[in-house]
Amino acid sequence: MADTVGDYLLQRLREWGVEQVFAYPGDGINGIVTAFGTADDRPRFVQSRHEEMSAFEAVGYAKFSGRVGVCMATSGPGAIHLLNGLYDAKLDHVPVVAIVGQTERSAMGGAYQQEVDLQALFKDVASEYLVEVNVSEQLPNALDRAMRTALARRAPTVLIIPSDVQTEKYAPPAHAFKDVPAGGSTELVAPVVTAPPAELARAAEVLNAGSEVAILVGQGARGAAAEVTAVADLLGAGVAKALLGKDVLPDDLPFVTGSIGLLGTRPSYELMRDCDTLLMIGSSFPYSQFLPEYGKARAVQIDLDGGLIGMRYPTEVNLVGDAASTLRALLPLLTGAEDRSWRETVEKNVAGWWETIEKQSHVDADPVNPMRIVWELNARLPADAIVTADSGSIANWYGKVLRMPAGVRGSLSGTLATMGNAVPYAIGAKFAHPDRPAIALTGDGAMQMNGLAELLTIRRYADRWSDPRLVVCVLHNNDLNQVTWELRAMGGAPRFEESQVLPDMSYADVARGFGMEAITVTEPGQLGPAWDRALSADGPVLLDVHCDPDVPPIPPHATAEQALSMVQAVLKGDPSAAHLMVEGAKTKLQEFLPTRH
Repeated sequence: MADTVGDYLLQRLREWGVEQVFAYPGDGINGIVTAFGTADDRPRFVQSRHEEMSAFEAVGYAKFSGRVGVCMATSGPGAIHLLNGLYDAKLDHVPVVAIVGQTERSAMGGAYQQEVDLQALFKDVASEYLVEVNVSEQLPNALDRAMRTALARRAPTVLIIPSDVQTEKYAPPAHAFKDVPAGGSTELVAPVVTAPPAELARAAEVLNAGSEVAILVGQGARGAAAEVTAVADLLGAGVAKALLGKDVLPDDLPFVTGSIGLLGTRPSYELMRDCDTLLMIGSSFPYSQFLPEYGKARAVQIDLDGGLIGMRYPTEVNLVGDAASTLRALLPLLTGAEDRSWRETVEKNVAGWWETIEKQSHVDADPVNPMRIVWELNARLPADAIVTADSGSIANWYGKVLRMPAGVRGSLSGTLATMGNAVPYAIGAKFAHPDRPAIALTGDGAMQMNGLAELLTIRRYADRWSDPRLVVCVLHNNDLNQVTWELRAMGGAPRFEESQVLPDMSYADVARGFGMEAITVTEPGQLGPAWDRALSADGPVLLDVHCDPDVPPIPPHATAEQALSMVQAVLKGDPSAAHLMVEGAKTKLQEFLPTRH
């Protein structure tokens, strides 16, 4: 029997199968920290360098394990620091439970030190479940509901426990009026929901009538790869992927057009532009301008959450259900496409695209073309790797250049698109799969923001991972590059150096100072050997790759307005005007050079 409320909390987390809590200590959770001290490292207390990193690590763990990620912070500033990571979980539909301390009950309302209205603070981000535990009898039900709600709703939940409650003697709820029971099984098997037969028949009629079918998959289709492939083969369809669904299907399938959107591929743009029928599976991809023009295509959507259906495109048939089971029920009703010319066109476009990307990646730059960093990784990517990408220009190269093979997992901050997630995601991934190598692709802006400190966390816990490989690849261009390009392409404004230029530093030297192996790359010929060395190392490695900030992340269909804005930026005196025009021209030219197809 647990002695204190803190002891019971950890006991019940163990019963839920929680193996680690990503956290940072503070006196608002001293009672729980004390309980960790007598818990024999079960669950582990994984100490990050900052509470925001704890939340991101919990998100990364949840994304790559499918289980609940748990993070913890003290009251006041610690709780506030969790918010960004919890919003990342909310917007990407990830199960995370945050356990947060609060000032003692006797001081509440007295403007006490570090007293923040946590109910108000977390009201939006934890809208699915937020509770403050004020007596020990309340805890079992509150904790179980937080765990079950996070799993069932794929959302963050928050449990607030005042510091004096944590140290109270634990008393379980009684079989009495106004006590709420809890305990029992921690199993939560979600029901397999399949769309009803009448709606399946209507969907089949729409899909069978199409001659140029496009499929868009998101992360909700991750467990339905075989079914998506079978439907695509039967309908002669091409398949585009939202960024969060990049690892749903491998990019070596000839009909997979890759990512969609501003960070997507030209074949995906053409697939959506030219199709007459659209099947969306497990995605709420937000940029409707990259979907077919309204009225041009008939559309069917499959999603487990009916509230997400029909948000982005006027769908004709809505199938609420699990992707795999709904597609299995749909398959016998599909007649297949006799004319394969649409599929042949899609496959030709895909093959040509990869040749173009290879040529663009080998365009000379000063000193290294950032596209080549990811291209060289493609040939060396371990079959069981986990790849995380940060927000910024690196997300372009992750979306366009990384050729995701079967078995490799990948993710980034999708809807929130926050900076600073790649390194803590990779740490969370290593705790989810300690036997798999992880690769974090990050820009130098995100690295300076919070990634550098988290190298210490990597070094500290690497010996707990059976495969200790974790490669942090920093794109070192001394520029907040994505915003720089957005200023040019969307606002017609030149780069404002005071906001965009980063202080130069050696990321490799810092990593070595932290006790990690590090490799500096300043020439394109060094890239391949650097990846080989990093991926064959017996511990974590940082790659500090000096790359050109003026290689443009050209959208799959650059509009006339974007081209005009770029010209205006140059005419207004962009500091890198001459170089960026040369690099842009060289990169864009590769699309028009002859290919084998």
